Amino acid sequence: MDGRIGRALLAWGLLAVVAVTGCTAQSSAAPERTTPNRPAEAPSPAAGAGPDRAAAYRKWGIEPLAAPPGPPATKPALPGAGAGQVPVISEIPTKEKIVFLTFDDGAEKDPGFLTMMRELGVPFTMFLTDAAIRSDYGYFEPLQALGNGVQNHTLTHPNLRTLGPAAQTREICGQQRRLKDHYGTAPRLFRPPYGNWNEATRTAAASCGIEAIVLWRESMQIKNMQYQLPGEKLRPGDIILAHFRGPSELKGTTMTEMTANLLGHIEEQGFTVARLEDYL
Repeated sequence: MDGRIGRALLAWGLLAVVAVTGCTAQSSAAPERTTPNRPAEAPSPAAGAGPDRAAAYRKWGIEPLAAPPGPPATKPALPGAGAGQVPVISEIPTKEKIVFLTFDDGAEKDPGFLTMMRELGVPFTMFLTDAAIRSDYGYFEPLQALGNGVQNHTLTHPNLRTLGPAAQTREICGQQRRLKDHYGTAPRLFRPPYGNWNEATRTAAASCGIEAIVLWRESMQIKNMQYQLPGEKLRPGDIILAHFRGPSELKGTTMTEMTANLLGHIEEQGFTVARLEDYL
């Protein structure tokens, strides 16, 4: 009888250890649950896209992108900034054939885009303006739940160069608080509207808890990209700008169609997409 009790107690103890280990792993992973921001079934970059992922891409009329490399063990060094200021970047220092997608503003709330990003698992960063998203904060929650970062693009989308230091601080810090209230964490990254900034912007951003001002090297239009540098081509580490825009701003093109065109340009040039927050 004592032997049976001992064996039962031993079995119960083993189950308890397994349960506690599983809860601990899930709990520690929860804040970064999609980092690296790729589906668990995604193959290694050498293998290309798996059959399920390839089918998802082709559903949207796109050739599959290769899986990106894993996040770097050490994040690349950023250009320096003065005391009390933050660096301003347009690309990430890397030799990998990766680029980074960013979507600005938040005016268009296309349900098809939610489906597309859920099926493709392409990582991107959202720079959101409160004036554009306040009609439906909840639209962006499923995108955030996929591991896509919510970052700061001011409260009202002004040209910051026309504002004094105090007004710039209100725009940036106010959006920090608003995004934290709705999405749980305060942004680390900031994009000035129109890409316009000055030294007061850097000081204001730092005072609001921002770690970097993020600009871009390419911008996606409807079917084509605009390139800032000579050569009309992507370069490793480039940051690409797109927008939450719909048919009224895209001459009848949907946001999903615009995004498919964007991903097509990336694939044609032999690049894939990595998660910006893994490198910043």
